[in-house]
Amino acid sequence: MSISSRFAVGIHILSLIEINKQGVNSSEFIAGSVNTNPVVVRRIMGMLKNAGLVKVRPGIAGAELAKDLSDITLLDVYKAVNVVPEQELFSLHDNPNPACPVGRNIQETITPLFSIAQLSLEKALGNVTIADVVKDIIKKEETNNNKEDIQK
Repeated sequence: MSISSRFAVGIHILSLIEINKQGVNSSEFIAGSVNTNPVVVRRIMGMLKNAGLVKVRPGIAGAELAKDLSDITLLDVYKAVNVVPEQELFSLHDNPNPACPVGRNIQETITPLFSIAQLSLEKALGNVTIADVVKDIIKKEETNNNKEDIQK
């Protein structure tokens, strides 16, 4: 099992809106980049809008960022797209056997470890902004273009 792809798609959408800020960022255009259905993009865009990360207007094609790139962290995106409910990244199995010493104690033992792991993940995501992601995308694209020029 993995974290919902809505997280990666949310990052993709925000990055594309910035990189294509001179163009029209319609759900169809974004869906072409994500390689998914426009309905999926509209659903995630609605989540990003509700979180105050993007501005969209009904009946008008296009979206724009509601905040500066450097003010949007990956943690903001993670929370916006409801990847997991608060403190539920890791779930416990139901009803371990209370007659077994491991079954009787496992949940109480691993719950604090899971909390620490989730907090660490969220802290790491809070230290990376969409500006960081966009900067890396642009750098990679420039490197790819330089390689193509050399091969010609």
